[in-house]
Order: sequence, then structure tokens, then C-alpha cells
Amino acid sequence: MQWLNYHHLFYFWVTVREGGVSKAAAKLRLSQPTVSAQLKLLERALGESLFQRKGRTLLLTDVGRVVDRYADDIFTTGRELLETLKGQPTGRAPQLTVGVADAVPKLVVRLLLRPATEGTKPMRVTCREGHPDQLVARLATHALDVVLSDTPAAPHVRVRVFSHLLGESGTTFFAGADLARRLRRRFPRSLNGAPVLLPTSETALRRSLDLWFETEGLRPMIVGEFEDPALLNVFGENGRAAFPAPTAIEREICRSYGLAVVGRTPTVRERYYAISAERRLKHPGVVAITSAARTEVFG
Repeated sequence: MQWLNYHHLFYFWVTVREGGVSKAAAKLRLSQPTVSAQLKLLERALGESLFQRKGRTLLLTDVGRVVDRYADDIFTTGRELLETLKGQPTGRAPQLTVGVADAVPKLVVRLLLRPATEGTKPMRVTCREGHPDQLVARLATHALDVVLSDTPAAPHVRVRVFSHLLGESGTTFFAGADLARRLRRRFPRSLNGAPVLLPTSETALRRSLDLWFETEGLRPMIVGEFEDPALLNVFGENGRAAFPAPTAIEREICRSYGLAVVGRTPTVRERYYAISAERRLKHPGVVAITSAARTEVFG
């Protein structure tokens, strides 16, 4: 059986926490060459490079990030063991690391993660944002526990993952009170020539909206296009243009931005997925998220 040298792993863990070999050496009260040599031995034992240099900065490789995550669990658990034996509270919540596709509205994310952050046993949640394909690839290295996305995993992604449908929502248009009052009367015909803010054409929502506009014979005046739903909402906050968002977060939009509902269309639907590396979800945080999404958020 191959054994891991935990002294080497500990030096690696301290180096990451301190931000470099020299600071780690000072923390450990060792010479810098000694710490460097221990790190080289760890890399040799693992057969992988854990660091890469960018100028004078030492950065973790993809494998280094995986090792760091395990090292953090190992040494944090060891500290908790000592504290438990001494009868002290550990003060550490279970960890849930979530990848969030950049097209998913932030208010939807907040609702989906609420069971993990506000449940009977709250978790320490870390969110990483990015393109869905890049996030899904990180599931293979166990850098993420789950990815929340508005689309299922793409077929071309060379990672074995599973897409779990959380639910779907129709679309609501919002605006300031005065504009909403005018546009509400003949919605959706009232959108003809009306100022609107829309997501960019690369998003699933925009494609659905364009098809709906074409089917209904609508020609709104597009005054802004945004990749980031949060930025779209910020621009929509001034109330001078109508904009779409999921009906599932209608109450949160009105309360957070002081806006009013123009109208709703069940035809334009958004779907949300939890993408995981396992067919059967096991992480308690992910199980809580999927259960609440299906019964409360989109139920």
C-alpha cells in the first residue's frame, strides 16, 4: 500500500495558506530550501506538478487545487478532532462548493441555495461563477460539488456527468410603476415599440424570447443587451424600460428593485439544472437544494 507523507502535505498546505514558500518557511521556522525540497518530494510522490510560476507569483495547478482541497479537509478535521476531545465546539460548518453558470439570475441562485445556507444545519457555501462547460469540467477534479445551470450539460463535454432538472418557470416582464401601468393594459401587444432590456443572443432565454416576439408579431425597441442577468436587473431598476425575468422570482424582483409587473407569458420558459458527477445525489447540501427547488421554488 502506498502511503502519503503527511509532513510534506502539511508543508504544502501551509505554503498555500501563507501565499508562498518564503512566508511558509518563516511560519514553520524552517529554511526556504528545506520547504522547497519537501514540496518537490510531495510532487514526486504524487507524480504531478502542484505549482506553476507566473512571473514571481506561485500559482496552483488544477491538480494542486484538488490536493489543496483534500489537505484542507485533512488538517481541519485533525484540528476538529483535538477540539472535540477537549470538549470544545469545532465551529466549522459542512462545506458545499457550487459552480454557478453566469446566465443563471442571482436571485434564482439565492433561492436555490437557501436550504443549504439557512437550513437546520447551515453549510459553508462557496460559489464559483463561469461558463457552464468550464464549470462542468471542474466536477471531474472534485473542485465542485454541483453546478447550477440554465442548460443541461453539453454533449461535447468530455466528462461523465448527470443533469438533474430542478424545475422550470415562465417569464414575467417588469418595469417602473408608471411604465408598467401603461404597458399592462394591452400586454403583450403593448410591447410593440416599447423600450426593453434583454439578455444577449447567446443565452437560452433570448432565443426563446426572439421566437416568442416573432410568433406574436412583436417589435419592441431594444435599448440594452446584457450577458449578466444581475447587470440587466441593475439597469432595469430605474424603471424606464421593461425587462424579463423568471416568474419564480417575481416577488423578489418587485421587493428588491421596487418594480411592478407588466405581464406574464408562460410560453417563454426557463429551465434550471443541477449538474453532478454522480447519477444519484449524495451530498446532503445538493440533496436539500434539489428537493426544495422541486417542491418550493418551482413547485
